[in-house]
Amino acid sequence: MTSTTPSAPAETSTRLDGTRVIHKAVGSRDDRWFDRLNVVFVLLVVVMIGYPLWFVIIASVSDPQAVQAGRVWLWPVEATLDGYRRVFGHSAIWIGYRNSIVYTLVGVAVHLALVLPCSYALSRAHMIGRTAVTWYILFTMLFSGGIIPTYLLVRNLGLLDTMWAVILPGAAGAWSILVARAFFTQTVPEELAEAAKVDGASDLQTFLRIALPLSLPIIVTLGLFHGVGLWNEYFKALIYLSDRDKFPLQLVLRELLIVSQDPSAGGGGAGTGGDAGSIVEQVRLASLIKYAVMIVASLPLLLIYPFLQRFFTQGVLIGSVKG
Repeated sequence: MTSTTPSAPAETSTRLDGTRVIHKAVGSRDDRWFDRLNVVFVLLVVVMIGYPLWFVIIASVSDPQAVQAGRVWLWPVEATLDGYRRVFGHSAIWIGYRNSIVYTLVGVAVHLALVLPCSYALSRAHMIGRTAVTWYILFTMLFSGGIIPTYLLVRNLGLLDTMWAVILPGAAGAWSILVARAFFTQTVPEELAEAAKVDGASDLQTFLRIALPLSLPIIVTLGLFHGVGLWNEYFKALIYLSDRDKFPLQLVLRELLIVSQDPSAGGGGAGTGGDAGSIVEQVRLASLIKYAVMIVASLPLLLIYPFLQRFFTQGVLIGSVKG
C-alpha cells in the first residue's frame, strides 16, 4: 500500500445570491508547516540582523553606565543626547560630511564613466581582441602593485593632498567591468545592436540611446557598491591627504573617537584632583561618542538604500537566470 500526504479539505462559501462556491485548497498540510517554518526562520534572521543595529541606536542615547551594566535591552535608559551634541559640535564633522559627499558623488560618476563603455565594448562579439583584454582585466583581480608602488605612482602624478588621490586609484574595478559585461551581453543582444545599425545608428549611438536606458539596474548596483566603498574609505585619505580641510568623514570620526578615548586629551593632566571630574566625564562621553559615531557614519547609507533596493535586487541577480 502506498501512503499519500493528506491534503487540506476544500472550503465552501455562499454568495449573497445563495450560490455556493467551492474553493480548492492550495497545498498540503506539510506545505503549510513548511511555510510556517520559513516565516519563523526569516523572523529569526531579521532579529539577528536588526537587533544589533537597534542596540547601537538605543545605546547612543542611553546612559553609558546603564549600557555597561546591561540594563539597556529594548529601550533607551536615562536618555541623553550628549554623544550627538559632542559629535556634531565638532566643526570638522561638517567639513568631513561635505568632503565625503563630494568624493562619493564624483567617484561614482568617474567609476561609471570608465566601467560602462569598457564593459559594453567587451560584450560585443565583433570587438577584436576582447578575449585578451578580458583576461588582462581578470589578471588584475589576482595581483596588485602593493601600497608602496601605488603611493609612488600617486606622488609622481602630482595627486598627493588632492581629492583625486582618493577617487582615481581603483576607479575602474575589474569586478565591476566583468559584471557589467555580463549584463550587457544578456540585456543588449547582438540582434538588437544589428537592428539599430540597420537604422543608421553608430556604435556610440547604440550605447547611449539603447544600452544605457536599459541598464538602470546595473548602473544603480555598481554605483551603490562603489559609493559605499568611497563613503567608508579612510585608508587612502590617511596616507595621501595631509590637509585637514580635505579629510573625509570617516577619517574625522576616527580621530574624534581616538581623542575621546584618551583621557589626557581633555586638557590638563590626571595628577591633580581638580581634573578627576573632567576625566570621569570624558570617559563617560567616550562611550556615547562611540555609538553616536556609528550612527552618524551609517545614517546616509541607511536612508538612501530603501530607494535603490528594487534596482539593487535586479542588479545582483545578473547572470543567475538565462532565458
